[in-house]
Amino acid sequence: MNTLKTTVTIDQRAVEESIIEEAKKDPACFKWLYEKYFKQIFLFIHHKVENRNEAADLTSQVFLKAMVRLHQYESRGLPFSSWLYRIAVNECVDFFRKNKRSKVIYVEEASFRNLFDEMFPEDISEELEKKIHLVLNALSESELQIIELRFFESMPFKMIAEVLETSENNVKAKTYRLLEKMRKIFLKLL
Repeated sequence: MNTLKTTVTIDQRAVEESIIEEAKKDPACFKWLYEKYFKQIFLFIHHKVENRNEAADLTSQVFLKAMVRLHQYESRGLPFSSWLYRIAVNECVDFFRKNKRSKVIYVEEASFRNLFDEMFPEDISEELEKKIHLVLNALSESELQIIELRFFESMPFKMIAEVLETSENNVKAKTYRLLEKMRKIFLKLL
């Protein structure tokens, strides 16, 4: 059964890679990539900016940049979406910097549970839930970005590394250091 799933994934990735290669030659082929990933990237950006029109504009910029720079894309064994997320993260950072606005973090309760479970194996999540905004506010932009991608977007370490243009081991180490930092901040708040 696992073999079949692996085969399908490899076949899907191969199809995607061939479409990307065609889109490098013929921009009209980019439409398939746009349609496949638009909703995912739009929701990612919308969760950050909370304004539908701004999210739509930023998403358009992401896909425009992706199409224009498609010749620079190199497959590294990850989905094409990781490259799009990297562009989206950079667009959001630029957006917040230019507009001098506070970053919004949209988090589902299940994502908080994952974060809480990583920080505290014992059950103090109810108290942490009340103070998590204080803990998150104590993090730098780059630290928050790692936590957000890992726990709120549920990205694997390898994909986060691709998005942030660093190594997977670096992302893992930073994540575990950040969890410890967040744990210490929370304990000071008790």
